[in-house]
Amino acid sequence: MPRLAKRFETLPEYVLARIPQQKHELLKRGVDVIDLGAGDADLMPPEAAVRRLTEAVQIPAMNRYGFGLGLVKYREAASAWMKKRFGLTFDPLKEIVPLIGSKEGLSHLALAYMEPGRVAVIPEPGYNSYIGGTLLSGGEAYKYALRPRTNFLVELDEIPADVLKRTSVLYLNYPNNPTGAVAPLDYLQRVVKKCRELDILLVYDNPYCDMTFDGYVAPSIFQVDGARDVAIEFFSMSKTFNMTGWRCAWAVAKPEIASSLAKVKSFVDTGQFQVVQAAAVAAFENFDEWVPRNLEVFKARRDAAVSSFRKAGFACEPPKATMYLWIPLPENVPSAVFAERLMQDEGVIVLPGSGFGAGGEGFFRISFITSPERIAEAAVRAGRVLKALTAGGETKRREKAGVA
Repeated sequence: MPRLAKRFETLPEYVLARIPQQKHELLKRGVDVIDLGAGDADLMPPEAAVRRLTEAVQIPAMNRYGFGLGLVKYREAASAWMKKRFGLTFDPLKEIVPLIGSKEGLSHLALAYMEPGRVAVIPEPGYNSYIGGTLLSGGEAYKYALRPRTNFLVELDEIPADVLKRTSVLYLNYPNNPTGAVAPLDYLQRVVKKCRELDILLVYDNPYCDMTFDGYVAPSIFQVDGARDVAIEFFSMSKTFNMTGWRCAWAVAKPEIASSLAKVKSFVDTGQFQVVQAAAVAAFENFDEWVPRNLEVFKARRDAAVSSFRKAGFACEPPKATMYLWIPLPENVPSAVFAERLMQDEGVIVLPGSGFGAGGEGFFRISFITSPERIAEAAVRAGRVLKALTAGGETKRREKAGVA
């Protein structure tokens, strides 16, 4: 058996990797499964995008390699959206990088900036591509625990000075997955200032910028003075347009940073399917009409989730953004124990906080990916499990059995 690389062996388990198989087994047993796990809503993309897809796939040239350039109209549409949404101007050919989903771009970027001895500051809990890209590129991960005491913000002043001196990359994600936290503008200004002082690349992951509620408007990092010197921002069609499976996204940065990601990608892929990019252009064109209606659906689901889980005995507040609730558990209930019991006994899939890293322990995440009625039913089932686990003894028995 060939020996695995040490960097591969450092990769943690990805919590979502095993859930599809577990869900399949539950369904085979006839269990009524309510899946609140992945951020993958049961909603259709814009009709205009679907129509454009079916039209574009009939064009022979659209089925050929897109290469790094991709469909120029897609680059132009992303650039125009940045102007319309944030008032920011970016060159579509030099400062926009089409991606096969933001996950691959976030991971591949590390190959341009990380190496042994260099540090990436990674929020924990956080998206798995941050840690994956860092470790696979030979870098060192410094995990910063996102906790309520800092409003789930990464406070750079709390990181040891010797770590910051070796830090090449800082990953930030606001509105935040999984906590739902948002970042005030003055906080972002402090972060940009620190990154400029220390010459740290600020990787700002912003796929939930348009999944916001109650009047909150999420900013671009580039609305902060000086951010263009040190930042790259990632956007996705996945959440805003219900296009998760289409794997279509883009990154934006000044040419020197954008070109580093583009160069890495030139060695690992041959570009996004141009037909999908054409469909994404249609989605952009329907942004004003389609997105507000879609957000109404998510707001109804959010409100149902908050109300239902509160009634079931959980403490939670309505998030200003994202498609998630980050729900605290009692101290004596490990998140993995709770999630496993909830899935096996009640058929409800949620993600344990520990699955996002040790910093996420004490919480679990639900996604607004099904109807308010099904979310309410899931909350009732979760309440039964919570009551059973806090009744005494059950948690210790499960821990001894190896569920942790």
